[in-house]
Amino acid sequence: MKLDDAAAHLEALGNPTRLKIYRALVRAGDAGMPVGRLQDKLKIAPSTLSHHIKTLMVVGLISQVRDATTLVCHANYDVMRGLVEFLVAECCTGSESNDTQTAA
Repeated sequence: MKLDDAAAHLEALGNPTRLKIYRALVRAGDAGMPVGRLQDKLKIAPSTLSHHIKTLMVVGLISQVRDATTLVCHANYDVMRGLVEFLVAECCTGSESNDTQTAA
């Protein structure tokens, strides 16, 4: 994952409302969650929810599909895994203890 992409994902998740939405969709699993149910569950006004969903969609964290008259949101697990991998990819590579073990 590129640094700019990771920054965009983290910026989108940096808003408490968007983070609540995203976590609810992650918990929903592959089935996703209809927008109306998401609104009822999180008690978010329709226009506010729409705004935050759009922001999460633009950066690729979620997708939305139409099922007849219902819009269903899904977390994009590949993007989530990529972001987590990016964050931990270099974990402890610059630590003193790691440098000592490498030199031994």
